[in-house]
Amino acid sequence: MAAAPAHPARCAGGGPVTANIELIAVVSGAACVAGLVLAIVALVGTTRPTGPAPGAGPGGGLSRLWQGSGTPRQRRNHQLLLGGAVLAGALAFLLTGLPVVGLLVAVAVPGAPWLFSVGRAEQRAIARIEAVGEWTRRLKDVSSTGQGLQQAILGTLATAPAEIEEEVRLLAARLQAGWLAKSALLAFADEIGDPVCDQVVAALILHLSDRGERLGDVLGSIAGAAAAEVATRREIEAKRTQPRFAVRFLTGMTLLTIAYGLVNTDYVRPYGTPVGQLVMLVLGAAFVGLLAWVRSMSQPPRPARFLPAPDPAEAIG
Repeated sequence: MAAAPAHPARCAGGGPVTANIELIAVVSGAACVAGLVLAIVALVGTTRPTGPAPGAGPGGGLSRLWQGSGTPRQRRNHQLLLGGAVLAGALAFLLTGLPVVGLLVAVAVPGAPWLFSVGRAEQRAIARIEAVGEWTRRLKDVSSTGQGLQQAILGTLATAPAEIEEEVRLLAARLQAGWLAKSALLAFADEIGDPVCDQVVAALILHLSDRGERLGDVLGSIAGAAAAEVATRREIEAKRTQPRFAVRFLTGMTLLTIAYGLVNTDYVRPYGTPVGQLVMLVLGAAFVGLLAWVRSMSQPPRPARFLPAPDPAEAIG
């Protein structure tokens, strides 16, 4: 009888088994990172929502988180960003073997644009206020020719500023579709979302009830107030340059540190133990919280509006 071999034979399928284990590890890491990213984005968010999308149902939180908000292009970019965050986090976990590194990389994918874009929303708001002032002056000029309010609004379509062109066209379309003028104007103010536009809409709604002859004077004064508001906000915006530069600088340094840790695994090797991972998680969370805090300090408070949202039941007369 042949003697048993001194060493067990190496399994011929060892290669595929090892590959399967690595694949399972990658998929598990991606699933963990995806869950953590979704939880963090649900708490923090990557964009500032302006309200529920038209026709949006009461779907679950995960569905709304995945779909995002805004225009179809913004929702598509939001979904691509979340998918890229999961893939980047899984790749970082595969390269380093550290789940917290994968989490930090996954958070950095949507977080970096959010931090680098600090001030962009306020600049857009200022541009829209300026556009509202220009549109108000054009509405004053058209209404001074003796046309009715609805015809005057339709007459401003061709010269509406680009920043609010979509909202003006939607206002005109609602008026032509038979909406009550008050409801259409309230919807217009709700879409612009600024108290300067509320002043314009309030004057137009009052004109609907009393049919006064001084609408042009009121619109002219509101347009002048809008120009003064734009100048004031731009001056304040210039004073926020320094803290916003600090946000961008800290964000850039953080991204470089993470990139160096991915290239040089010896840099993050001391964090390979469970205690090291806990320390890295605490430090990373504290640093992300610090960046978010500095960013919030550089943002102006949202101006309070005084007009209510339109009632859909009263839209059609």
